[in-house]
Amino acid sequence: MRTSTENAAPPLIAILRGVTEREAADVGRCLYDAGFRALEIPLNSPDPLRSIEAFRAAVPDDCAVGAGTVLTVEQVRQCREAGAEMIISPNTDPAVIRETVRLGMESFPGAATPTEAFAALAAGARSIKIFPADQVGTAGLRAWTAVIPRGTGLLPVGGVDASNLAAWRAAGATGFGIGSSLYRAGLEIDELRRRAAGILAAWAATTTTSGGTA
Repeated sequence: MRTSTENAAPPLIAILRGVTEREAADVGRCLYDAGFRALEIPLNSPDPLRSIEAFRAAVPDDCAVGAGTVLTVEQVRQCREAGAEMIISPNTDPAVIRETVRLGMESFPGAATPTEAFAALAAGARSIKIFPADQVGTAGLRAWTAVIPRGTGLLPVGGVDASNLAAWRAAGATGFGIGSSLYRAGLEIDELRRRAAGILAAWAATTTTSGGTA
Protein backbone atom coordinates (compact mmCIF):
# COMPACT_ATOMS: atom_id res chain seq x y z
CA MET A 1 0.00 0.00 0.00
CA ARG A 2 1.20 3.47 -0.84
CA THR A 3 1.32 5.25 2.51
CA SER A 4 4.73 6.90 2.63
CA THR A 5 3.84 10.45 1.70
CA GLU A 6 1.56 13.02 3.22
CA ASN A 7 -0.86 12.76 0.30
CA ALA A 8 -0.89 8.98 0.19
CA ALA A 9 -4.19 7.16 0.04
CA PRO A 10 -5.68 6.20 3.41
CA PRO A 11 -4.14 2.91 4.62
CA LEU A 12 -7.51 1.20 4.77
CA ILE A 13 -8.07 -2.26 3.34
CA ALA A 14 -11.64 -3.04 2.28
CA ILE A 15 -12.31 -6.69 3.18
CA LEU A 16 -14.83 -8.04 0.68
CA ARG A 17 -15.73 -11.44 2.08
CA GLY A 18 -18.37 -13.13 -0.03
CA VAL A 19 -17.96 -10.89 -3.08
CA THR A 20 -18.46 -12.52 -6.47
CA GLU A 21 -16.78 -12.06 -9.83
CA ARG A 22 -20.02 -10.65 -11.21
CA GLU A 23 -20.00 -7.84 -8.63
CA ALA A 24 -16.33 -6.96 -9.02
CA ALA A 25 -16.65 -4.04 -11.43
CA ASP A 26 -19.42 -2.25 -9.53
CA VAL A 27 -18.01 -2.90 -6.05
CA GLY A 28 -14.44 -2.07 -7.03
CA ARG A 29 -15.33 1.18 -8.79
CA CYS A 30 -17.64 2.24 -5.96
CA LEU A 31 -14.91 1.80 -3.36
CA TYR A 32 -12.24 3.37 -5.55
CA ASP A 33 -14.42 6.43 -6.19
CA ALA A 34 -15.06 6.69 -2.44
CA GLY A 35 -11.31 6.78 -1.76
CA PHE A 36 -10.26 3.22 -0.94
CA ARG A 37 -6.99 2.17 -2.53
CA ALA A 38 -6.69 -1.40 -1.22
CA LEU A 39 -9.18 -4.22 -1.72
CA GLU A 40 -9.01 -7.69 -0.19
CA ILE A 41 -10.85 -10.71 -1.60
CA PRO A 42 -10.77 -13.49 1.03
CA LEU A 43 -10.17 -16.97 -0.32
CA ASN A 44 -13.30 -18.25 1.39
CA SER A 45 -15.37 -16.14 -1.01
CA PRO A 46 -17.01 -17.71 -4.10
CA ASP A 47 -14.42 -18.44 -6.82
CA PRO A 48 -11.92 -16.00 -5.28
CA LEU A 49 -9.15 -16.27 -7.86
CA ARG A 50 -11.48 -15.26 -10.67
CA SER A 51 -12.74 -12.42 -8.50
CA ILE A 52 -9.17 -11.22 -7.92
CA GLU A 53 -8.66 -11.19 -11.68
CA ALA A 54 -11.92 -9.28 -12.16
CA PHE A 55 -11.09 -6.68 -9.51
CA ARG A 56 -7.62 -6.16 -10.94
CA ALA A 57 -9.17 -5.48 -14.34
CA ALA A 58 -11.85 -3.19 -12.91
CA VAL A 59 -9.85 -0.72 -10.81
CA PRO A 60 -6.93 1.58 -11.72
CA ASP A 61 -3.34 0.55 -11.12
CA ASP A 62 -3.01 2.76 -8.03
CA CYS A 63 -5.53 0.55 -6.23
CA ALA A 64 -3.91 -2.54 -4.72
CA VAL A 65 -5.83 -5.81 -5.02
CA GLY A 66 -5.07 -8.52 -2.52
CA ALA A 67 -6.09 -11.94 -1.29
CA GLY A 68 -7.18 -12.68 2.26
CA THR A 69 -7.41 -15.79 4.43
CA VAL A 70 -4.28 -17.08 2.70
CA LEU A 71 -2.91 -20.07 4.60
CA THR A 72 -0.42 -21.89 2.37
CA VAL A 73 2.54 -21.20 0.12
CA GLU A 74 0.68 -22.72 -2.82
CA GLN A 75 -2.20 -20.30 -2.26
CA VAL A 76 0.28 -17.41 -2.29
CA ARG A 77 1.48 -18.50 -5.72
CA GLN A 78 -2.04 -18.97 -7.06
CA CYS A 79 -3.07 -15.54 -5.84
CA ARG A 80 -0.02 -13.95 -7.43
CA GLU A 81 -0.86 -15.60 -10.75
CA ALA A 82 -4.40 -14.17 -10.47
CA GLY A 83 -3.01 -10.66 -10.05
CA ALA A 84 -2.90 -10.18 -6.28
CA GLU A 85 -0.41 -7.65 -4.92
CA MET A 86 -1.10 -8.20 -1.21
CA ILE A 87 -1.36 -11.37 0.84
CA ILE A 88 -3.37 -11.10 4.05
CA SER A 89 -3.56 -13.99 6.51
CA PRO A 90 -5.33 -14.64 9.83
CA ASN A 91 -2.16 -16.21 11.24
CA THR A 92 1.63 -15.91 11.31
CA ASP A 93 3.20 -18.50 9.03
CA PRO A 94 6.85 -17.66 8.23
CA ALA A 95 6.79 -19.79 5.06
CA VAL A 96 3.78 -17.89 3.70
CA ILE A 97 5.40 -14.56 4.56
CA ARG A 98 8.74 -15.47 2.97
CA GLU A 99 7.08 -16.63 -0.26
CA THR A 100 4.95 -13.49 -0.40
CA VAL A 101 8.02 -11.29 -0.04
CA ARG A 102 10.00 -13.39 -2.52
CA LEU A 103 7.28 -12.85 -5.13
CA GLY A 104 7.35 -9.09 -4.57
CA MET A 105 4.00 -8.78 -2.81
CA GLU A 106 3.13 -7.07 0.44
CA SER A 107 2.54 -9.34 3.41
CA PHE A 108 -0.03 -8.68 6.12
CA PRO A 109 0.20 -11.67 8.50
CA GLY A 110 -2.21 -11.94 11.39
CA ALA A 111 -0.86 -11.74 14.92
CA ALA A 112 -2.53 -11.59 18.31
CA THR A 113 0.62 -11.40 20.45
CA PRO A 114 3.97 -9.58 20.30
CA THR A 115 5.67 -12.98 19.93
CA GLU A 116 3.73 -13.64 16.72
CA ALA A 117 4.37 -10.09 15.52
CA PHE A 118 8.13 -10.41 15.98
CA ALA A 119 8.11 -13.79 14.19
CA ALA A 120 6.29 -12.14 11.27
CA LEU A 121 8.82 -9.31 11.11
CA ALA A 122 11.71 -11.76 11.23
CA ALA A 123 10.21 -13.58 8.22
CA GLY A 124 10.12 -10.35 6.22
CA ALA A 125 6.76 -8.71 6.91
CA ARG A 126 6.67 -4.95 7.29
CA SER A 127 3.08 -4.71 8.48
CA ILE A 128 1.06 -6.71 10.98
CA LYS A 129 -2.64 -7.49 10.82
CA ILE A 130 -3.71 -7.30 14.46
CA PHE A 131 -6.28 -10.06 14.63
CA PRO A 132 -8.64 -10.48 16.27
CA ALA A 133 -8.40 -6.80 17.16
CA ASP A 134 -11.16 -6.89 19.75
CA GLN A 135 -9.18 -9.55 21.63
CA VAL A 136 -5.96 -7.50 21.65
CA GLY A 137 -7.82 -4.28 22.49
CA THR A 138 -6.54 -0.73 22.46
CA ALA A 139 -4.70 -1.21 25.75
CA GLY A 140 -2.91 -4.22 24.30
CA LEU A 141 -1.95 -2.28 21.19
CA ARG A 142 -0.46 0.52 23.30
CA ALA A 143 1.74 -2.08 24.96
CA TRP A 144 2.79 -3.42 21.56
CA THR A 145 3.92 0.00 20.38
CA ALA A 146 6.46 0.18 23.20
CA VAL A 147 8.39 -2.76 21.73
CA ILE A 148 7.47 -3.18 18.05
CA PRO A 149 10.01 -1.41 15.78
CA ARG A 150 9.04 2.07 14.65
CA GLY A 151 7.77 2.15 11.10
CA THR A 152 5.94 -1.18 11.38
CA GLY A 153 2.42 -1.05 10.00
CA LEU A 154 -0.13 -2.01 12.67
CA LEU A 155 -3.58 -2.68 11.20
CA PRO A 156 -6.36 -3.83 13.53
CA VAL A 157 -8.91 -6.15 11.92
CA GLY A 158 -12.06 -7.48 13.55
CA GLY A 159 -14.71 -5.29 15.10
CA VAL A 160 -13.36 -2.10 13.52
CA ASP A 161 -15.88 0.49 12.36
CA ALA A 162 -16.34 4.24 12.06
CA SER A 163 -17.17 4.55 15.76
CA ASN A 164 -13.84 3.24 17.07
CA LEU A 165 -11.26 4.30 14.49
CA ALA A 166 -10.22 7.25 16.64
CA ALA A 167 -9.60 5.09 19.72
CA TRP A 168 -7.48 2.65 17.73
CA ARG A 169 -5.52 5.46 16.10
CA ALA A 170 -4.81 6.98 19.52
CA ALA A 171 -3.51 3.57 20.63
CA GLY A 172 -1.04 3.41 17.73
CA ALA A 173 -2.86 1.88 14.76
CA THR A 174 -1.46 3.01 11.41
CA GLY A 175 -4.30 1.63 9.29
CA PHE A 176 -7.19 -0.81 9.34
CA GLY A 177 -8.83 -3.74 7.63
CA ILE A 178 -12.53 -2.96 7.41
CA GLY A 179 -14.84 -5.94 6.99
CA SER A 180 -18.50 -6.38 7.86
CA SER A 181 -19.03 -2.75 8.87
CA LEU A 182 -18.24 -1.88 5.23
CA TYR A 183 -19.29 -4.85 3.11
CA ARG A 184 -21.32 -8.02 3.30
CA ALA A 185 -22.35 -10.34 0.50
CA GLY A 186 -25.20 -8.95 -1.57
CA LEU A 187 -25.00 -5.41 -0.20
CA GLU A 188 -26.55 -2.81 -2.50
CA ILE A 189 -24.11 -0.39 -4.13
CA ASP A 190 -25.85 2.68 -2.70
CA GLU A 191 -25.47 1.28 0.82
CA LEU A 192 -21.85 0.37 0.16
CA ARG A 193 -21.20 3.92 -1.02
CA ARG A 194 -22.82 5.31 2.14
CA ARG A 195 -20.80 3.04 4.43
CA ALA A 196 -17.55 3.79 2.60
CA ALA A 197 -18.13 7.53 2.93
CA GLY A 198 -18.75 7.20 6.66
CA ILE A 199 -15.60 5.19 7.27
CA LEU A 200 -13.42 7.52 5.22
CA ALA A 201 -14.86 10.53 7.00
CA ALA A 202 -14.05 8.91 10.35
CA TRP A 203 -10.52 8.19 9.16
CA ALA A 204 -10.08 11.78 7.98
CA ALA A 205 -11.19 13.01 11.40
CA THR A 206 -8.57 10.87 13.13
CA THR A 207 -5.77 12.09 10.88
CA THR A 208 -6.77 15.71 11.49
CA THR A 209 -6.65 15.09 15.22
CA SER A 210 -3.30 13.29 15.05
CA GLY A 211 -1.76 15.83 12.72
CA GLY A 212 -1.30 13.74 9.57
CA THR A 213 -1.51 10.32 7.99
CA ALA A 214 0.45 7.32 9.19
